[in-house]
Parts: sequence; C-alpha cells; structure tokens
Amino acid sequence: MAVTFESTTRTTVGMTELFDLSRSIDAHKDSMARSREEAVAGITSGLITLGQEVTWRAWHFGLPIQMTSRITEMDAPHYFVDEQVRGPFRRFRHVHEFSEDPAGTIMVDRIDFAAPFGPLGRLAEKLFLARYLRRLIETRNLHLTAAARAE
Repeated sequence: MAVTFESTTRTTVGMTELFDLSRSIDAHKDSMARSREEAVAGITSGLITLGQEVTWRAWHFGLPIQMTSRITEMDAPHYFVDEQVRGPFRRFRHVHEFSEDPAGTIMVDRIDFAAPFGPLGRLAEKLFLARYLRRLIETRNLHLTAAARAE
C-alpha cells in the first residue's frame, strides 16, 4: 500500500519565479525552520536541477531524520520530480507542477509515499503520517508564496 495526496496552491507569484523558489535549497530550508531542516550533502545551496541530489537532516516526531532526494525529471518551468534515494520511507515521490493562471500561477504538489515496517507502517500512514506530510507541504507553499511577494 501507498499513500497519495495532492495539494493545490493558487498565487499571484509568476510561474518561473515560483518554479525556481520551489527548487531553491535555501528557500526550502527557510520554510522548514521549525523542523531544523539543513542540507548536509550534495547540493546544499542555490537551485537544484535535473540529476542532482541533496541530503536533508531534520527533526520530525522528536527524531533525527536524514533523507537524500534526487531530481529525476524536469521540464522548466512546468514541472520537476524529486524522489527519495535514501531515507526513512520505503518510497517517496514528489511531483511539482506549475501552470499559468489569469491571476498568476497554480502550483500542484502530488505526493506518493510508502512507510517502512509493513503493517505498522501502513497504520502510521493512515493515523498521522499522511496528514503530517500534507501540512508540511502546505506550510512550505505558504512560506514560498509569502517570500516571493515580500521581495
């Protein structure tokens, strides 16, 4: 089993600007300050691009977590995909899609993940993990759009 969810953000921020903010290591780190997320290996600042990897260290649920993601697909400024290479999930895939809208940009995040630990992991997915990850994505997107409007 796996969990899939989608989060849609509408904003006045331009598509290309939002595309770049979404792959900015620095903006991601700022948006995840609450979990003390740091880029510790691979691309550790600036814009990540196709084929590149970043290793993140953060605190979630009171535990230190480390995850390495690679950009596996990209069509700038329309979409990119990051996938876990090493980390806590059995599988984690995040599709970032961008389209122009008369008012600005529509950003759609599609998350597909599976927790480890068999039946126990599936229970965690349903009880709290999917909701927790959705909130992380929504918080990140609010931060990105607010940061862009502040500039």
